[in-house]
Amino acid sequence: MKNFPEGISFKYPWRKYQNRVLEELSQHLSNRHLHVIAPPGSGKTVLGLEVMLRLNKPVVILTPTIAIRNQWIQRFCELFLQSEVVPDWISKDIRNPKFMTVSTYQGVHAACNNTSIAEVIEEESDNDSEESKDTSNKNIDAVIAGLKEQGVNTIVLDEAHHLKNEWWSTLTKIKEGIDPVIVALTATPPYDVSSAEWQRYCELNGPVDAEISVPELVSEGDLCPHQDYIYYSLPTIEEKNSIDDIKLKIQGTFDTVKHDKTLMQAIGQHPMWVNPESDTDWVYNNLECYSAMLIFLNANGKEITPQHLEVIGNSDIKIPELDFEWMETLLEFYLFKEKVHFEVYNEHKLTLKKLLRENGVLLKRRIMLQHNERTSKKLISSISKLESVKSITDFEYEQLGSDLRLVILTDYIRKEYYVESEENTLYLRKVGVIPIFEKLRRDNPKNIKIGILSGSIVIIPKSALTVLQKIAKTQYGINEISTTPVPFDSNYICIDVNSQLKNNIVQLVTDIFEEGHIEVLIGTKSLLGEGWDAPAVNALIIASSVGSFVLSNQMRGRAMRAENGNANKTGNIWHLVCIDKDDWTGGEDFQLLERRFKGFLGVSYNEEQGIENGTKRLNIPLFTISKQHTVDKINKEILTLAANRKELKEKWDKALGKGVQMVEEVKIPFEERRHKKTYRQAKNFYYNRTIAYIIAELLYGFLAYLLQGLKGLARARSWEQINIYLGIITIAGLTFFGSKIYTSFRLYIKYRDISKDIKAIAEVVLRSLYKEGHIETEYDYLKITTNVSETGAVSCHLDGATTYEKSIFINSLTEVISPINNPRYIIIRKSKLYFINQQDYHAVPETIAKNKKPSEYFAEQWQTLVGECELVFTRTPEGRKILLESKVKALANQLDDNKIEKVSKWR
Repeated sequence: MKNFPEGISFKYPWRKYQNRVLEELSQHLSNRHLHVIAPPGSGKTVLGLEVMLRLNKPVVILTPTIAIRNQWIQRFCELFLQSEVVPDWISKDIRNPKFMTVSTYQGVHAACNNTSIAEVIEEESDNDSEESKDTSNKNIDAVIAGLKEQGVNTIVLDEAHHLKNEWWSTLTKIKEGIDPVIVALTATPPYDVSSAEWQRYCELNGPVDAEISVPELVSEGDLCPHQDYIYYSLPTIEEKNSIDDIKLKIQGTFDTVKHDKTLMQAIGQHPMWVNPESDTDWVYNNLECYSAMLIFLNANGKEITPQHLEVIGNSDIKIPELDFEWMETLLEFYLFKEKVHFEVYNEHKLTLKKLLRENGVLLKRRIMLQHNERTSKKLISSISKLESVKSITDFEYEQLGSDLRLVILTDYIRKEYYVESEENTLYLRKVGVIPIFEKLRRDNPKNIKIGILSGSIVIIPKSALTVLQKIAKTQYGINEISTTPVPFDSNYICIDVNSQLKNNIVQLVTDIFEEGHIEVLIGTKSLLGEGWDAPAVNALIIASSVGSFVLSNQMRGRAMRAENGNANKTGNIWHLVCIDKDDWTGGEDFQLLERRFKGFLGVSYNEEQGIENGTKRLNIPLFTISKQHTVDKINKEILTLAANRKELKEKWDKALGKGVQMVEEVKIPFEERRHKKTYRQAKNFYYNRTIAYIIAELLYGFLAYLLQGLKGLARARSWEQINIYLGIITIAGLTFFGSKIYTSFRLYIKYRDISKDIKAIAEVVLRSLYKEGHIETEYDYLKITTNVSETGAVSCHLDGATTYEKSIFINSLTEVISPINNPRYIIIRKSKLYFINQQDYHAVPETIAKNKKPSEYFAEQWQTLVGECELVFTRTPEGRKILLESKVKALANQLDDNKIEKVSKWR
């Protein structure tokens, strides 16, 4: 067999973006690569199958999971062959390829290393990390020979972002061995990796040919309007007590170690404390460790000598207090990093490690004082989230009634909560499939139809059995389905998944769910989180601790798909978070959620309505959550927003009209936390207040002059007390208003419109990247755009470039205007505003700073476009000293509240 059989074709019309890619296919394939980025639900699978057909050569399709592998075969048979029978020219085994071979990345890697791989990945495992430990590829020649014999000419890589790990090297060797056409499909390209890793990624997958955004697909009706909501909870009393005990232990450990005399002795005898000038290179290369030593000894009463201040380059520096973060740095240095000078203290180190482990502060060479894993787990897996699930489920059912199609995804099944007795009264101590089922089942006055779909247990309402049996018989030829009653509830039955049902049970349960015989379906993220398709889903609860953008975005995709015949469909996506009321950041669970949200796009509820990523678009209140009634109040406001699905659709329609494409941009926010005014109000306020203070100063100056005149006229003794009194008032007035002039004028300068500065700096970055070949698009097509919003946030992005070029531009610009870390080159920026000399420090981006000439070009462009500057190479003793000074003094480092953000926005 050398070609696909005649007459195979897709049975539906192509979507606009699919058609666009197909029309330009020959152009895209000119380099023997097709690389498409599109979100979940956009139809990447059928696009890949059509490209495969048009190439019309033996093909290998690779997927990240077995479930998705099976889905490719199912989609091909259903949508192209229009048959339920899988032809014999399709293989699932890369060791025995046929004309069309569909395998997993794990399967290929295992075959090339001559190892076995289980057909079913364990339910709780993370598919991103599944790989064989053997990386020798000792059997790869045999695999390549088999593919050559079959004549394989095409490789389709589904969810190509999975290739950031060891599978990449295996596939690269296969690619070199057979020289195929590569078709790469992904929803989440690894833009966050280094330029070297991105280059490696593109070597395998080719440059990005087409990228389709979520707003574009919503606009075209391929995805439905949707929104992410956050539902808050506080730890239970038992969990809070446990967290407090952990924190008490951590604080006790900190206090003990802080005054450990042996540790003081060890640090006090380190050569860099005794004589820091003996090896300044070591100091500058180990700045954090050196700083931790100074801070630790200073906290124990040791004087920081002028020697150290000379090395630091700042005699006025205030030594910070010893806190958890600095103690972590010190202990990691003492226990693990310093190999020579602390060797005589090995016995003490063993004792200290034991103390840290016993108190839960040391885990696998990680010191955890500031963010302790045990407290994080308590929050992330808090059983308060079961109550949140219950509240959301009841709310959504109140809104939609029998039209509700809610999916709840979680990490574990927790079979121990399924009992073989007439009653199930087990106390629910963990979040999982069975505990969620029990939470909803036990208090279900409205008789919501609940079901479970997982790899090892399937439960449906008894009322749905007849329909299930009918579908199984008519569509899948399954005449008999074995069931057992759920022992503790006669309204539910458990499906016995035998070998006959194994390949069809997911689709069977999905069918009865979509028809409404199940209204709430509970499952695991590993089975339903990626690749599962049920367009009827209109609400989703993510009760999972997964923090990776890839997996969490895949889960969201379950609720974002458009549904044929339901033009008004909207999707509510619920995220659960347990707040640590003693942590001003909200705690580890909220921080995990914030990381997730960086990859989620949706409409904004802020004054500036639009489509963007991040949690700020939800207008979440700042964290003053400390009591249950506060949580209840916030959740009530969120439920009010979520109830208005019609308004959600209107918001999407309005926001879509404001833009034409997604752009990634750098955003410097106004200091919102300190000021309850808009940017313009604050700027005018400080300007007006400066003028007022100057007038007051002049008045006091006049008063002082007048006073001197009066003193000259005064001869009588009775004037003495008046002179003294007026003198004190005058001096006090000059001092008070003088400081106010300085403070207000400084703040006015600080809040000046800086969009011109950002644009000039961005132009320097763009020119440097272009000259070095990192940006290849014709320069005339490139345009830098800056905006200053009503809230004072300055944003900047690049138009006209490719997706990757935009990404490398944003990353480089962010490096320049963010706090300095450890760059090879820095720019000392020198300028004058009115009569004030200004000096600031900026990093030359890593991509440019690898060599001297590009860095010098960067400085030349800075001199031309931004202003006077000095380029400093930081890998010399003098350069290290300036780098240290820059880290201490850099303006960017001082703006604690003005954190630079990278945001995606529809413009």
